[in-house]
Amino acid sequence: MRSLGSLPKPVLIIEALGMALLGIAWLSLKGYINLPAPFNGTTWGIAMVFLGILFMLPAAVALIWGMGQNLAPLLFKTPDKTKPSQEKDSDHDANH
Repeated sequence: MRSLGSLPKPVLIIEALGMALLGIAWLSLKGYINLPAPFNGTTWGIAMVFLGILFMLPAAVALIWGMGQNLAPLLFKTPDKTKPSQEKDSDHDANH
């Protein structure tokens, strides 16, 4: 996975929502913006921070999964049972 642009669109949308929610929570907690009455409290600000982080986790998991597939492809691919085995004794084996 080379960039964030290679992530699926739903994951990117959820990531953007998480970043926006974190930004709104920070602005609200610092007092730069006033949210409507039910959301204008410290408890809601902390809840928005946790929700924003939760929204950003799928993109992090997708990026880590893609890096893992690129770095260790043998761990993620199942072996083909249809191919014949290449295991035959060679002349250089020590057990002869």
